[in-house]
Amino acid sequence: MRYEGAAIREVDLCEAMLEDCSFESCTFTAVRFNCTKLIGSTFKDCRFAGCNWWDASLTDCTLTASVFDRCELSGLEVQGGDWSDVELLGADLGTAEFTRVRMRGANLSGARCQGVVLRDVDLSGAGLREADFTRADLRGSVLTAFDPREVTLLEAIITPDQAVDIAISLDISVRAS
Repeated sequence: MRYEGAAIREVDLCEAMLEDCSFESCTFTAVRFNCTKLIGSTFKDCRFAGCNWWDASLTDCTLTASVFDRCELSGLEVQGGDWSDVELLGADLGTAEFTRVRMRGANLSGARCQGVVLRDVDLSGAGLREADFTRADLRGSVLTAFDPREVTLLEAIITPDQAVDIAISLDISVRAS
C-alpha cells in the first residue's frame, strides 16, 4: 500500500498487521492503531491527531518529520527505525519503549516520560525543554541534548559514560583523579 496526501479518519486498524506500507504527507484523525503490528513501514511528514496507539508495535519503521497531536501512546513499543524530527510535544510516553531508534532532532519538549524506556536511542539535537524523564531507562542513548537544568532526570537510569556527558553539558571538568 502506498498513499500520498491522504486524509484517513476514524478507521479501526486494531490488531492489523501492516508491512512495508508507505504514507507520505497523510493526515490520520482518530485512527485506532491499538495492538497493531507495523513492520518496515514509512510515515513521512504525516500528522496523527487524536489517534490511539495503545499496545502497538513498530519494527524498523520510519516516521520522519511526523507530528503526534493528542495521541494515546500507552504501551507503544518501537524497535529500530528512524523517528528523526518527529513532534511529540507534550506527549505522555511513560509506558512506551523505544529500542535502537534514531530520534535526531525529535521534539519531546514538555513530554511526560516518567518510566519510559529509551535504550540505545539517538536523541542528538532533540528538543527536550521541560520534559520529565523521572525513572526513565536511558542506557546506551545519546544524551548530548540533555541539559539537566531544563529536564527532570530524577531517578533516571544511565551508564557511567552518559553521566560524564551530562557533567560536561554542565561545564563540569571530569578528571580520573
